[in-house]
Formats: sequence, C-alpha cells, structure tokens
Amino acid sequence: MKKILPFLLLVIAVVLGLLYPSVEVVTVAENKIDTGDTAWLLVATALVLLMTPGLAYFYGGMVRKKNVISTMLQSLVCMGLITVLWVIFGFSLAFGDDVGGLGIIGDPSTFFMMKGMVGNAVWPLAPTIPLVLFAMFQLKFAVITPALITGAFAERIKFNSYMIFICLFMILIYVPLAHATWHPEGILFKLGVLDFAGGTVVHMSAGWAALASALFLKKRTTAEHTPARVSYVILGTGLLWFGWFGFNAGSAVGAGALAATALATTTTASAAAAMAWIFFDIARGKKPSAMGACIGAVVGLVAITPAAGFVSVSHSIVIGVVAAIISNLVILWRSRTNIDDTLDVFPCHGVGGMVGMLLTGVFANQGVNAANTTGNGLYFGDTKLFFVHLIALVAVSAFAFIGAYILLVVTNAISPLRVTAEDEELGLDMSQHDEEL
Repeated sequence: MKKILPFLLLVIAVVLGLLYPSVEVVTVAENKIDTGDTAWLLVATALVLLMTPGLAYFYGGMVRKKNVISTMLQSLVCMGLITVLWVIFGFSLAFGDDVGGLGIIGDPSTFFMMKGMVGNAVWPLAPTIPLVLFAMFQLKFAVITPALITGAFAERIKFNSYMIFICLFMILIYVPLAHATWHPEGILFKLGVLDFAGGTVVHMSAGWAALASALFLKKRTTAEHTPARVSYVILGTGLLWFGWFGFNAGSAVGAGALAATALATTTTASAAAAMAWIFFDIARGKKPSAMGACIGAVVGLVAITPAAGFVSVSHSIVIGVVAAIISNLVILWRSRTNIDDTLDVFPCHGVGGMVGMLLTGVFANQGVNAANTTGNGLYFGDTKLFFVHLIALVAVSAFAFIGAYILLVVTNAISPLRVTAEDEELGLDMSQHDEEL
C-alpha cells in the first residue's frame, strides 16, 4: 500500500481531469485585464519557478557527493507533486471562499480542478490579471516552500516517505497560513499582518518545519562532511537571486511603481546581507568564503521578502545587515548543539523570516504602499503594526513547529522517514534512486 500511494494520486488526478474539464468561460463586464500587468506576471511566474531548480543547485552543492542527486530531486519533485495537488484543491484551500468565517481555510470546492479559470475572472486583490495567472503565480510559492525544508533532513530521509510528508505539509500547514495571511477574510490579514511576498507563509513555515524535522530525524551517523560542489552553490545563489525578483516584485501583481520598489529593496537587502556576512566572518577571524557570501545573500533575500513592498530602499540595507548577523550567530549557536539541521535551514530561513517580519513592523511606511492600512512601523513612532507582527510571529511559529512535528509522526507511522545506517553510509543517490553523480 505504501508503495502505491504516490501512484494513486496520479490516478485520481487523471480521473478528476476527465470528470471536471473546467471549460466554462467566465465573462464579467467590469473586469478589465491589463496587458502590461499580465505580461509582467507571466514573467514573474516563470522567475519564481526558476527558484526551485536554483534551490536544488544551492542545496545540492552543499551536501556530500553521494547525496547530490537525491537532494536535488527532493526540490525537483515538488514541481510535480505540489502542482497536481494545487490544481485539484490546493488553490481553493488557500484562496477559496472562507469556511465558517474563521479565516483559517478556504472552501475546496470554490476553484476545484481550476473551476472558473477560463475567461476574464480575476482575484479581488489582483484585478488586472487573469485569475488563472494569479493561481499559477501562487502555485510557485507553494512549490518552493516544502523544498526549502529539505535542507534540514538532507542525507538521511527516505524519498518515498518524504513525498508523503510534503503532501501533508502543503495541505495542513502551508495553505492555512496562505489563506490566513493573504485572503481578505484571513485571520492574519484582518489582524493587519503585512507579508508582501511570503516571509511568514513561506520562510517561517519552512524554517520551523525544518527545525521540527531536524529534531525528529535526529543526527546523521556522520555529521561532518565536505560540500560536493561549491560552484553549484554559487550557481544556485545566482538563480535564486534572479528568480527572487519575480518572487518579490511579482507580488505587486502589476507592472508599476510598487513592483519597481520591491525589486530595488530586494536587490539592496541581498547585497547588504552578503557583504555583512563576509565582513562579520572576517571580524570573527575567519576567511571570507564563497559559501558565506552565498548564504548571506540568500538570508538577505529571505529577510526582505515580507517587507519588500512596504519599506524604503535605504531601510532594506538595515534589514539585510541585521538579518545576516543574527542568522550567522544562530548558525554558530546551532553548531554547538546536538541539532543536526544539515544545511541550516532554520537559522537562515526560519530566523531570517522572523527578523524580516519584525523589521517590517519597525520600518513599514505607508508612503511606500497605500495598501498598508495597519499603520507605520515602530521607527516612525507607531506601535500597532509592530505588536501585531509580534503576536503573529508567536502564533505562526507555534502552529508551524507543532503542526510539522505532528505530521512527521504521522508520516513516520505510514512509512518510516529515516533511512537505515547502511543506506545512509552508501548514500541516498544509490540507496534511494540507483543513480550516482
């Protein structure tokens, strides 16, 4: 039964595809699709998809040579598995009509099998682009989020069990957070939480799930290792940085001044974080490294994600520098514990996302984005937004960590997560896939 579970998903998808062709054309007179906005979101959607292969190279270069293919495939498979789930009911759970007025989950029937996507239907908060394009843009966020977690349990997880876990994570962790944060009826949205492109929904959820995974799967048999290809890490960083422009600037859902601001803050924060990481390493007596520069750049991208469309370019420098130093210190702390977060996903994505969320509450400026109705940040004398973010940070952290740990227990009961000591020694490329680099 365990071996045919993934295959059953495809069978179900094919049957549903035949039964629910979703060809009804939606025509709403007042909906005016803008070609410029649509063109930009088409490009942005492709850019965000590119981030997942970029992540595959980023993580793949960091692990030992005998685990490169398995690590990269863990990212690649999300592009297939999560897409199928998203089309069937995932988008509805995240952006469908709110269920029960609770602001936690959407109605799975609202856009079931992409129902109502043909024609000029739009999402209310993205009124100038086709609804189907908005659904595909959001899909790419759902794809990369579980892929981010893989760095925490790299080199010791069974691939088939991993696929079960990411399905459960997407359904029970990711989509409730996406609905709560980005849906107009979402509980965090109505509370006034600002998350421009996924610092809370993507990075905090992945970071806390990564910590839960590292604790649940425990340490590798041999934790010390030499990265397989630092050149892969550099290539992956470049692809991630490039794709992140779609991630952040695309979240303006239009080709305008806000998208340009988000692109500028994204560029600056990442650059500042990369330099801060290098200079901080030098100050600690270490040699400047390519690995450090790459990790710093990604931490800057993570931290600016929730703030990209709410803060000024000058404040993005502060966000990048602060996030890089804090994440660097958390990695140093983690290395002195028994927590085997293989590629430091929690210090980089979890901590980076939390720093970005809090600093959004410090530096958000209503002059940058008029859609920010919560208020200015703490830096400008207002306190409401900062405390809203502080409350949300605690709530989201608890939900993501506890929820992910429970899902790991459930997955392990269905199919053991941890490979045997012999398979770990052989390497996951051979033991899980019969392939080698």
